[in-house]
Amino acid sequence: METLTIRDVKTILTAPEGINLVVVKIETSEPGLYGLGCATFTQRYLTVANAIEEYLKPFLIGKDAHRIEDLWQTAMVSSYWRNGPVLNNALSGVDMALWDIKGKATGLPVYQLLGGKCREAAAVYRHADGRDEQEVEDNVRKFMEQGVRYIRCQMGGYGGKGALVHSPENALPGVYYDPDAYARGIPRLFDHLRHKLGFGPELLHDIHERVSPIEAVRLAKQLEPYRLFFLEDPLPPEQLDWFGMIRSQSATPLAMGELFTHPREWTPLIAGALIDFIRVHISAIGGLTPAKKLAALCEAFGVRTAWHGPGDVSPVGHAANLHLDLCTPNFGVQEWYGFSDTIREVFPGCPELRNGYAYLNDKPGLGIELDETLAAKFPCTNRLPEWTLARTPDGTWARP
Repeated sequence: METLTIRDVKTILTAPEGINLVVVKIETSEPGLYGLGCATFTQRYLTVANAIEEYLKPFLIGKDAHRIEDLWQTAMVSSYWRNGPVLNNALSGVDMALWDIKGKATGLPVYQLLGGKCREAAAVYRHADGRDEQEVEDNVRKFMEQGVRYIRCQMGGYGGKGALVHSPENALPGVYYDPDAYARGIPRLFDHLRHKLGFGPELLHDIHERVSPIEAVRLAKQLEPYRLFFLEDPLPPEQLDWFGMIRSQSATPLAMGELFTHPREWTPLIAGALIDFIRVHISAIGGLTPAKKLAALCEAFGVRTAWHGPGDVSPVGHAANLHLDLCTPNFGVQEWYGFSDTIREVFPGCPELRNGYAYLNDKPGLGIELDETLAAKFPCTNRLPEWTLARTPDGTWARP
């Protein structure tokens, strides 16, 4: 049997909804056989593209496209320094594209290559925000009417962004928020929601690393009576030691991992029974190959998956999430952004959401295509996002 080799590696940058997306296309020695992968790191998309074009492409040309594990391992260490978001995302684009190729070459969806279905579709959670308790309730009810059972509830954005902020003279520019006002308001929000909606819907909340460690402890305790499905990202990766304190004080389920890029960030939380859900951004940890291993590690310790699924994941990445969801025994829930008509035109084959469940199209590989001509009509914009320049009321910088 003739070896299937990598003939070319292309980086495609597009922003159909104003969010910079990075997609890798790997072409093979077999005419017409190619794969797509998600390498989206929106805030540093040009750096990722450069890493792919200048380093991974020459590394990959001519190599056996079927040897995914070997290519992942050797590419990961080829720069010597590793486990950072730029190189991990670049490698993810390659890794997902290789799985897409393997699926197309065998005529099977990727989930079949990973062990086959555990379920027919993935339950998703949607985001309900609002300026006050009533508006959040109204938006939750809208999702419930659509058959969505899991709903993440926020009020006024993350961390008190909508609060009235009293700042000193000459305070520096930035997005100001009030973590104290936020922490006081969230228990009131869930008290309102449970009194109005009961305990039927599964409600979630994202702290988004916006409070001090001791405040995260207090919030987890205060929210315990409202039986959240989970409390998301209570603290940043730099403060993992506090998870033991949170766990000892509260039975509120915890989800963590959006900012993780290194195995030593998630390993102690999983092995120490300190979290209940892992929610890494799959491209930020290097793609499907490490994610399937992470899911298996979590299964051994009773931790469920809840992969990151925002707008700055391409449809290729969302499909990769779902392929893992369908074949992972310890699947929990899938974050769901939703696809506009424009996104669906640029990326034919997007998964479908029906009655609270996301369905794949069951085509070989990941099942997603890319209209490169149409994608080129939506160029990326190289600008820094304002929300990453976060400040507390007195002007002090804060990590979002």
